[in-house]
Amino acid sequence: MGLQWIAENPPQWDDAKERLIAGAPEGIFDIGKHSTGALIPGEWWRVEDDDGVAGYGWMDCTWGDAEILLAVAPDRQGSGVGSFILDQLEKEAAGHGLNYLYNLVRPTHPDREGISAWLGKRGFARSHDDELLRRPVRHAP
Repeated sequence: MGLQWIAENPPQWDDAKERLIAGAPEGIFDIGKHSTGALIPGEWWRVEDDDGVAGYGWMDCTWGDAEILLAVAPDRQGSGVGSFILDQLEKEAAGHGLNYLYNLVRPTHPDREGISAWLGKRGFARSHDDELLRRPVRHAP
């Protein structure tokens, strides 16, 4: 079985998010503390395969654009899960008729340059403040 893109409706904080997102190295995510079962803002998708949860995608739409978050299980990094999540988030954004995807790479991120370069290879460009990376949503013909 390949990767599955599963919409969470309603999105809730769970043990896998606690492990992958709250358990990520300090400085990567800043989404606050949540209790198991608590409703969480934005749109969330879980990526699963035969080995369980491989990652998460998150999107929050504002003024025709989408802020996105990608979280990949540490043991799955470098295996294409992040690219899969990014592709799926773009399809979701296109389906919403959105204009841009953007991602905030915090100055505190332990691999800020590596993540920025990874996004850059996928068409993202840095904004004037050097923290925000964005690219136009590619809409299918």
